[in-house]
Amino acid sequence: MVRTLIAALVAAGLAAGQEPRAAIAWPDSIEWKAGPPSLPAGAQIAVLEGDPTKAGPFVMRVRLPDGYKIPPHSHPKPERVTVLSGSFHLGMGERFDPKHARTLKAGTYGTWPAGMKHFVWVEGETVVQFHGDGPWAIEYVNAADDPRHAKK
Repeated sequence: MVRTLIAALVAAGLAAGQEPRAAIAWPDSIEWKAGPPSLPAGAQIAVLEGDPTKAGPFVMRVRLPDGYKIPPHSHPKPERVTVLSGSFHLGMGERFDPKHARTLKAGTYGTWPAGMKHFVWVEGETVVQFHGDGPWAIEYVNAADDPRHAKK
């Protein structure tokens, strides 16, 4: 059944004059860049598919240094996260309170709905993969925590 479906999809693509393509991001060829201004300094980002700043599907990885923290915030769309390495501590709520957090170790997947307030910190260098529908955005609970408003 699956093979038949795949064959039909490939044939449909070829019938429409399109070559089927594969997209593979080999670990040693991933291009890391400084994280966006909306994240505290120190984050690095690698976009694997799509464009998280535009409408449509995207996949991106975020690499965070040991001890990195993101104050309480939310996102206007659901967040989907897979921890690839390190320890990603996640707490829900409007206050940064480590007592109310869970540790998501490598291999853990999590999702939470749009608007859910949460905070994060990591132990050890941590790489997390996000995927969803863009545009991706972050809204801090306290405006003073937003790095875009920091004095330069």
